Amino acid sequence: MKKIALSLALAIVFGVTTTGTAQTESEKKEVNTTTSKITWKGYKFAGSHNGNIALKSGTLIFNDDQLTGGEFEVDMTTISVEDLKLDEGKEKLEGHLKAPDFFGTEKYATSKLIFTSVKPSGKNSYEVSGDLTIKDITKPIKFNLSVYGSKATATLKIDRTNYDIHYGSTNFTDTLKDKAIYDEFDLVVDLEF
Repeated sequence: MKKIALSLALAIVFGVTTTGTAQTESEKKEVNTTTSKITWKGYKFAGSHNGNIALKSGTLIFNDDQLTGGEFEVDMTTISVEDLKLDEGKEKLEGHLKAPDFFGTEKYATSKLIFTSVKPSGKNSYEVSGDLTIKDITKPIKFNLSVYGSKATATLKIDRTNYDIHYGSTNFTDTLKDKAIYDEFDLVVDLEF
C-alpha cells in the first residue's frame, strides 16, 4: 500500500512539474507585403490628401494564437498620392513628401515599427505599444490592433513634428494662415499573413 501511495505521489509531483514547466512556442507569421496595404492621410487647413506606402517586410508573433509581438519595415520611397491626378499636382506633392523637409527618402529610405508590449483588450483586440522610427528618430507610440483569422488592422495617429518634419506646422511659424498643415497624420494598416 505504501508503494502505491508513493508511486501516486511521485506521479502527481512529476505530472505537475512537467505541466508547470511546459513552454509554449512562439510562432512567427510573415506578413504578405503584396496583399497588405498601408494608407496615409494628412490634413491641412484647406482639406486633406491621401495615398499609399508599401510595406517592405513584416512579422507578427503569436503564442497560443495570442498576439505577442511584431516588427515592420516600410519602404518610404514608395510614398504615393492617390487623391490627385497627374495634371492636378500629384507628382509635385509626391516629390515634396520625399524631399528633405518632409520624409527625406533619399537619405531615410525606410521606417520601422517594433512592438514593445502587446496586451489583450477584448476578443481579437490588442493594445500595442511600440517604437516607431522615422528619419532615424525613434519615439514610442500606442495604438489598437485587431486580428481576425489571417488578417490584422490598425489605425495609427502620428505627430510628424516628433520626427523633425516641421514644414507647414503652426508650431514653428504663425504666418502660414490657410497654408497650414496639421501636425498629425493617420496611417490605416491592413495586413494579411
